[in-house]
Amino acid sequence: MILVTLGTQKQPFTRLLDKIENSKIKDKIIVQAGHTKYDSKKMEIFDFIDYDKMNKLIDEADLIITHGGTGSIVMPLKKGKKVIACPRLKKYGEHVDDHQKQIVEVFSEVGYIFKLDDNDDIDKVVAKIKKSKMTEFKSNSDRFLSLIKAEIDS
Repeated sequence: MILVTLGTQKQPFTRLLDKIENSKIKDKIIVQAGHTKYDSKKMEIFDFIDYDKMNKLIDEADLIITHGGTGSIVMPLKKGKKVIACPRLKKYGEHVDDHQKQIVEVFSEVGYIFKLDDNDDIDKVVAKIKKSKMTEFKSNSDRFLSLIKAEIDS
């Protein structure tokens, strides 16, 4: 099963769903679409999914395809899932700026995820990630929290 998460931004993100709808993907596809309204013949689409159900879906998924939100990327990585991320872009009215492009680039450069850009063939990216061994995600949260604590204590 493939889980697709679009986050909760008010701006629609039909570009990613169009890529999936027009793909040759045969897996079962469940989508958390947020505010993006979309009719599909191949995807099971929900507006919002509660936290517990989302955790369960991530556990069950073989692959996560998501927007470039940090939480939407990190949560499945912490569970050892393969992630493809497509950043929401300002030029398409999908977000207020292009910070997701930077986030996706950083995670991709270290080998945690595969990125999906406009010119990428989603079928090729999905096939490639399914065969790939990804870099194990290592969170920096503990170090970050200790730095904050040290700063507060000083």
